[in-house]
Amino acid sequence: MRVLVVEDERRLSDNIARALRESAGYAVDIATDGAQGFYLAESNAYDLIILDLMLPKLDGQSLLVRYRKRGHETPVLVLSARDEKESVVKLLNAGADDYIAKPFDLGEFLARAKALVRRGAGQHSPVISIGDLQLDTVSRSVRRGNKEVALAPMEYRVLEYLGHRPRAVVSKTELLEHLYDYNWEKFSNVIEVYISGLRRKIDDCSDEKLIHTVRGHGYVLRPSR
Repeated sequence: MRVLVVEDERRLSDNIARALRESAGYAVDIATDGAQGFYLAESNAYDLIILDLMLPKLDGQSLLVRYRKRGHETPVLVLSARDEKESVVKLLNAGADDYIAKPFDLGEFLARAKALVRRGAGQHSPVISIGDLQLDTVSRSVRRGNKEVALAPMEYRVLEYLGHRPRAVVSKTELLEHLYDYNWEKFSNVIEVYISGLRRKIDDCSDEKLIHTVRGHGYVLRPSR
């Protein structure tokens, strides 16, 4: 999953990015002003946007309103030192999906961020089930039947992204855009390696294959029957 953090306080944005990378395994881009944030949000595919309100060049609420008017539906979690009821109502009416007041508990922040990513993918439960495969997106653990499957971090991220879109064909480019930051083009040859590793660890031990290649289009996670 790929997240955009729009926050001008560099220490806070770095702490948020580190937590998202280390605790959730997300790729993270950072914008330090509203104009840069809007440009990145318009130019890239994100699964979540973390948005501060008090930003230079373009304030967070104006960015949010402009972004929603362009028809974008990516979940937005707003950060602000203001938590008056009237401010919260305005933000939600402007298109925010959730709101957390500064200072905030990092554990609560991560839980809300993960919930919004799931909700944005239409997945409300933290446990994703496809056939006899289960992905626990909280513990980041995987089971196939009664057996726990040990995955490398990037293998898990590929599987989780496919798991959030069961039965949908996901292109290699879409995977790259959502699993890496703005340098994703440098990694264009690695997706096949991760898919091969996932097949070896998840499918080779079972008669029912779950990871399928749709030639010329991408990959799909679904039971074979």
